[in-house]
Amino acid sequence: MASEISPRAEVSPKAKIGEGCKIFPFVYIEDNVVIGDGCIIFPFVSILNGTRMGSHNKVHQGSVIGALPQDFDFRGERSECVIGDNNVIRENVVINRATHTGGQTVIGNGNFLMEGAHISHDTKVGDNCVFGYGTKIAGDCEIGNGVIFSSSVVENAGTRVGEGSMIQAGTTFSKDVPPYVIAGGSPVGYHGPNTTMMTAYGIEAKVQKHIANAYRLVFNGQNSVQDAALQIKEQVPDSPEIGNIVSFIRQTRKGIISKI
Repeated sequence: MASEISPRAEVSPKAKIGEGCKIFPFVYIEDNVVIGDGCIIFPFVSILNGTRMGSHNKVHQGSVIGALPQDFDFRGERSECVIGDNNVIRENVVINRATHTGGQTVIGNGNFLMEGAHISHDTKVGDNCVFGYGTKIAGDCEIGNGVIFSSSVVENAGTRVGEGSMIQAGTTFSKDVPPYVIAGGSPVGYHGPNTTMMTAYGIEAKVQKHIANAYRLVFNGQNSVQDAALQIKEQVPDSPEIGNIVSFIRQTRKGIISKI
C-alpha cells in the first residue's frame, strides 16, 4: 500500500519511507532518514539526519526525532537515532542522536513516551517502557524492559535502570536502580519490590519472595553491594530474575540507590 504524504510536508527525496505511512502537513524529514511501514507522523514533527525508524510508530505534534546531541563533545559526526516498532511518541518529545561516529541512541519496541519527555544522546531503552509527562533522561543511560517512569522524573547521565522497575513522580537520581523495584523520594531510595510489574510479567510468587529476600541482603545488610551480590548467590535460590539482579549489581559503575 502506497504511503500518503501531504504535499505540504517537506520530505527529502533522499529519505526512505516505507509502505502504508501517513505523513501529515508541515512534517519535516531530512536526508539520511529511514522510516518503516505503517508509521503515522502528525503535523509539525521533525525527523532529522541519522534517524532509523521501524514500523507502526506514531509520532505526535511537535516532536523532534534524531535531534543533534546536546553534548559539548559533539563535532558534527555522523551518528544514529534508532527507533524500533510500535512506539507511541506523544507531543513535544525530543530524542537526540548519538554524539560520536558509529554511536546510536536506541529506543526499542512498544514504548510509550508521554508529552514533553526527552531521551538524550547515546541512551539505550529496552521494550515496553513508559516515560511520564516531562521525564528527562540524560546521556549514556541504560534502561531495561518494562520500566515505568512517572511524571517529571530526571535520570542523570550514565545511570542504569533494571527491567521491571518503577520510578516515582518527581524523582531525580544519579545512581543505578536495580531490577524489579520501586524507587523514589528525595533523596532517592528503595521502596520495595515492584510486585505489580512482577505479577504482570508472570513471575511466580515464590520467585517474587526470593527477589524480596535478595533485596533484604542488598539494602538491610551491613556489607558492601558487591558482598551482597555474593550473599545472594550463596543464600537465594537461583532463577533468571535472581541472575539479572546479581549481574546488574556487579556491573554498576555509579553505585546502587540506598534504602530510604
